[in-house]
Amino acid sequence: MTFKIAIEASDIEFPCEPGETILDAAERAGYSLPYSCRKGVCATCEGGLRDGEVVLGSKAFAGPSGELLFCQVRPRSDIVIRPKRIQRRDLDARKIVAAKVYRITRPVDDVAVLQLRFPASVRVKFRAGQYLRIKLPDGDTRNFSMANPPHESDGVQLHIRHVPGGRFSEGVLAGLTQGAALEVELPFGDFHLRPESEKPIVGLATGTGFAPLKSIVEDLIKRGNKRTMRLYWGGRRQRDLYLADLPQKWTTRADWLTFIPVLSEPDPDWSGATGLVHHAVLRDLPDLSGWEVYACGNPLMIRHARRDFKATAGLADSDFFADPFVPSGSVPALSG
Repeated sequence: MTFKIAIEASDIEFPCEPGETILDAAERAGYSLPYSCRKGVCATCEGGLRDGEVVLGSKAFAGPSGELLFCQVRPRSDIVIRPKRIQRRDLDARKIVAAKVYRITRPVDDVAVLQLRFPASVRVKFRAGQYLRIKLPDGDTRNFSMANPPHESDGVQLHIRHVPGGRFSEGVLAGLTQGAALEVELPFGDFHLRPESEKPIVGLATGTGFAPLKSIVEDLIKRGNKRTMRLYWGGRRQRDLYLADLPQKWTTRADWLTFIPVLSEPDPDWSGATGLVHHAVLRDLPDLSGWEVYACGNPLMIRHARRDFKATAGLADSDFFADPFVPSGSVPALSG
């Protein structure tokens, strides 16, 4: 039977089919709830259950209950929920596009920068920090953050780390040549710049988590931003910061931006920050109340950063935005 989902303290309600998640039902009805990974890792979609019953696997939960993942739980009755926020979704914003490979470069041997171009008449709206899905021939998909800013809307730039055995990074990517076609759907995700805010920003990345932060920084530059931003990019060795010259160049144009590279296994000649990247933030900013944090990359880093920033630095939960890079697609694989 079809269940009804109602939003607490509002007149919003929509149907949910048997076996459908709350997040999927909301999107099908034309509403947008906060989400990022859709894998139950990032906690972006967490919200409260005020009334009714839901299931997660073999476990059942009855309201009132808090901190349920709306991308994972499924109603077992009519329910009333309390999401962090809900709004009407622009049904025309998401598009499926036949993109073509324009260029593939490799700043280091295990990272490819894939530049795709859209057909001449196609422009796609997205927000700085969001991601897209590449559809594979068998219908499986792979998710990648867009590294270009929104005003560059005639194509997308993707940063793809090579994963041994990765179906896309080792299989599909190796066979791509200039002009090859890829079907992409975009945009997705609640990880995006909040340009209306005036709060200072911490950007926090590991590995190719730099890609959506690149989009955010270049969007801020385009907007003539004056908000303070500190960009922390962590890797094991110096080569992991595969485009480190780029944020250094940004700082010459933007006096509001500070770039702090951080290495956990530093090279012998390294003189910069060391250790875990989120610890570097806490050393510099022991009080994060009044800041916004945009964290992207390793899920473990994001989990620990969220916990420590809230517990020891006073960061408001509503000011922590995250995009953990988790496996995508229906076939088990690492992201990429």
